[in-house]
Amino acid sequence: MDTKVGSLEAAAAPNGNIGCPSQINGATCIQSSAVSFNSAEATLGRHLARRLVQIGVSDVFSVPGDFNLTLLDHLIAEPGLNLVGCCNELNAGYAADGYARSRGVGACVVTFTVGGLSVLNAIAGAYSENLPLICIVGGPNSNDYGTNRILHHTIGLPDFSQELRCFQTVTCYQAVVNNLEDAHELIDTAISTALKESKPVYISIGCNLPAIPHPTFAREPVPFSLAPKMSNKMGLEAAVEAAAEFLNKAVKPVMVGGPKLRVAHACQAFVELADISGYALAVTPAGKGLVPEHHPHFIGTYWGAVSTAFCAEIVESADAYIFAGPIFNDYSSVGYSLLLKKEKALIVQPDRVVVGNGPTFGCVLMKDFLEALGKRLKKNTTAYENYHRIYIPEGHPLKCAPREPLRVNVLFEHIQKMLSGDTAVIAETGDSWFNCQKLKLPKGCGYEFQMQYGSIGWSVGATLGYAQAATDKRVIACIGDGSFQVTAQDVSTMLRCGQKNIIFLINNGGYTIEVEIHDGPYNVIKNWNYTAFVDAIHNGEGKCWTTKVFCEEDLIEAIETASGAKRDCLCFIEVMAHKDDTSKELLEWGSRVSAANSRPPNPQ
Repeated sequence: MDTKVGSLEAAAAPNGNIGCPSQINGATCIQSSAVSFNSAEATLGRHLARRLVQIGVSDVFSVPGDFNLTLLDHLIAEPGLNLVGCCNELNAGYAADGYARSRGVGACVVTFTVGGLSVLNAIAGAYSENLPLICIVGGPNSNDYGTNRILHHTIGLPDFSQELRCFQTVTCYQAVVNNLEDAHELIDTAISTALKESKPVYISIGCNLPAIPHPTFAREPVPFSLAPKMSNKMGLEAAVEAAAEFLNKAVKPVMVGGPKLRVAHACQAFVELADISGYALAVTPAGKGLVPEHHPHFIGTYWGAVSTAFCAEIVESADAYIFAGPIFNDYSSVGYSLLLKKEKALIVQPDRVVVGNGPTFGCVLMKDFLEALGKRLKKNTTAYENYHRIYIPEGHPLKCAPREPLRVNVLFEHIQKMLSGDTAVIAETGDSWFNCQKLKLPKGCGYEFQMQYGSIGWSVGATLGYAQAATDKRVIACIGDGSFQVTAQDVSTMLRCGQKNIIFLINNGGYTIEVEIHDGPYNVIKNWNYTAFVDAIHNGEGKCWTTKVFCEEDLIEAIETASGAKRDCLCFIEVMAHKDDTSKELLEWGSRVSAANSRPPNPQ
């Protein structure tokens, strides 16, 4: 998990919070100096650019269109802001998503409606994953609002609100800037809301406005000072009292971390509670990477029937469990098949605590609650001791015969050896979810995947964005062939940016995850020559190396080359796999999700 956050220098926050600006005296401050500008710099476009730099955005992902061209000129002119041109809007949005996961906030710029509706899917994914993302759209000329004119890039009606209405459901704030008088307020409110709510926002800028000077933009923007959310003191005390009583009477309690630890900025508090309490420590699948796996009491991923070996047995046999920031959907619950009992659960959400079947405490922040709870808990290592007694070390894949076709479990055994604190793993939707869950992350190794939204193709753009933000890490992306075909073009942008990612393209002839849920001819895809495709994109510009891997000997040679002679290149390794070579976890998970999807209607 990368700890870079939104700040002027884009450096690690002194408080260790993930994805939030530094806090000074209880308020979130983003620094700037009081500098006056000449008229060429005192424009709306430059003000927006300066705000992005202030909050830690040094790369903006964009696709040009006639409504945003002038705005792009002013973003390019801002020192410290790099414009990354993407092949399509969907990937620009995915790249901003990946960037936000590392840097704490991301941004993309597209054109009106045709660009906005194209990026919408990526913005919805960022909303589901609680990522602060600034989506900027070049809008119509301000003179066209309120007229009966029909514009291009629209559906042919004199109503310019279609795009806005679409974004209202997947952003936490929408700003339509069509005059200069309130532009300063609208932009600042949108950006500060994204940071406070940890959700995407939408900013539409009239195409004729970015270059016009205005007095409100004549000075360096006054620093943001975001008042921190506060717990209700009485509610916090009551929640801690009830939780401590609930947990201290338990014989073998456990702790499970979920994905909302990130938005609650509570990762460190969660680990400190584990240190104090001695409880066995696990994560939900979407929480992987948010909790250090080298922790002495870490027992793996709790994912019901497809959990890490021996983890589910310890969690489900516990007489009390703390779930911090979980999301229990049909995928994370393996088709609603978790063997958990509500009366044994202490559910801690970012601003709410629920104790068993009993009381609920609102206006209680997770970080405050976990810190206060640690002072009240008795140490109890029973669950971890039980785990330690029953644990049997994992076996290894069967040894391959010489030149035997490569098996996927052998592939991931070798990927495991590549991991270090200088790497990060991006796992695409599909069987890579399950294979990457089994990787043991060394200290400092990043890990990201999109569990809640699960949009195939997400990882290509996310790899681009994450690598652009986390320049100190080499990103290892595991992508299936079906997902890659959705968003493949932006390998081109990785090359333009000089990225050194290692992409493992697993070629097994189709949508394997969907085969295991419900098979049909629609799950078979046209096979590509993927290495030749990437070579064509490379076209002799930038540093790129590609290879096909058929057996373990090929794989060992490819990894040695990617880690050695070609370590300064983008390395694309196409792994040829049998269409039925899947993880056992996908087979189990797929059958249970299929059963959940195929439930008959309830009797009327």
